[in-house]
Amino acid sequence: MPLIVGTLQAARMVLESGLAVQLRPKGHSMEPKIKSGALVTLEPLGALELSKGSIVLAKVNGQLYLHLISAFKHGRAQISNNKGHVNGWASKVFGVVVRVEP
Repeated sequence: MPLIVGTLQAARMVLESGLAVQLRPKGHSMEPKIKSGALVTLEPLGALELSKGSIVLAKVNGQLYLHLISAFKHGRAQISNNKGHVNGWASKVFGVVVRVEP
């Protein structure tokens, strides 16, 4: 059973410990893939494959984002929201979204 947390920072800490996590992020930048307040389940990377379009918890320029991988270059993932805004290149990816529920 995943741990339920309230912030991206708390989710990062749980994922770094190797456990799955659930949270209800607020905001509209990932709609319609993730509606504000939806229950999102993330798993640590482990054996999970990352691909373009994967929704991940990643750190970009010191900021945590629950956004899409929009590109790969030299083994790094570019992070963007679902509206087309590019946040930048991830310095670290902590986990990947495996389920979104209302």
